[in-house]
Amino acid sequence: MSQKPIRLPPLKVLRVRNPNAKPERPCVSMMSNVLTCWASAGYSTAGCAQVEEALRACMDGPPTNPPRKNTINYNLTRFQDRLTQTQKRRK
Repeated sequence: MSQKPIRLPPLKVLRVRNPNAKPERPCVSMMSNVLTCWASAGYSTAGCAQVEEALRACMDGPPTNPPRKNTINYNLTRFQDRLTQTQKRRK
């Protein structure tokens, strides 16, 4: 005997939950290291000079390009009427 295919209930809206990930911020960890060094050394410039220079180099570097946004939700809404079956209205 052949089994009947499983029918899924119709979806009201096709959507992917948050496809755009947060962009990575490279200088945040450097700033955290500077603040930790200042907290442990008591704001002494001699003890934290290397860490401060690394933060300055990171901040003065070229800005990173923002990542391209994911267009999956836009395309799903465009094709939703073609992908979902219309239900017959009961009178």
